[in-house]
Amino acid sequence: MKSGKRLKQQMQETLPGWQDKFLSYKDLKKLVRLISSVTPIKCDKAEAEFVYFLNNEIDKFNAFFMEQEEDFVIRHKELQQRVQRVIDTWVPNGSQPSETEYKEEMSKIRKNIVNFHGEMVLLVNYSNRNYTGLAKILKKYDKRTRGLLRLPFIQKVLQQPFYTTDLVSKLVKEMQYSLWERMKRQGIIIIIIIIIIGETK
Repeated sequence: MKSGKRLKQQMQETLPGWQDKFLSYKDLKKLVRLISSVTPIKCDKAEAEFVYFLNNEIDKFNAFFMEQEEDFVIRHKELQQRVQRVIDTWVPNGSQPSETEYKEEMSKIRKNIVNFHGEMVLLVNYSNRNYTGLAKILKKYDKRTRGLLRLPFIQKVLQQPFYTTDLVSKLVKEMQYSLWERMKRQGIIIIIIIIIIGETK
């Protein structure tokens, strides 16, 4: 199984709601075959239909990507606030609930971080996979029709929101480093506080 098919299968199993958000490669491939078999007179109309289809695909990618990106920004902020509430609860002036409650809440937060991180990585892979599919179908189009559509279209794609994954990549890195490290450091400090409180009782 090719890596692209494996990635698509993994994404479909993990997030089945994303299935119709990917490039309709098979439909585009059929259209390329059709275009390469038509007469030169009908070729312009077929090319216009192909470009229209590609533009609709890009609109689909952008709408989905931006919706997910916005959701991730909100969830990231909520997760940071949740971590801060746990930390504030466990500082010396906080209410300091039981150690069991603390461990349960930290376990939930860690699980949320892992799941959230995984979803963001899948979105970056979604972007890469769709870009790769576009590049492949455009290469196939140019080869079969002897056209020159690939270069100008790829230049357009490079400016699209779904291709510019900077914000999501930044959130992924932040989740990997700052938030996780912050929790780890606070976990160590809280364990020390628990030990100190236990020794004084």
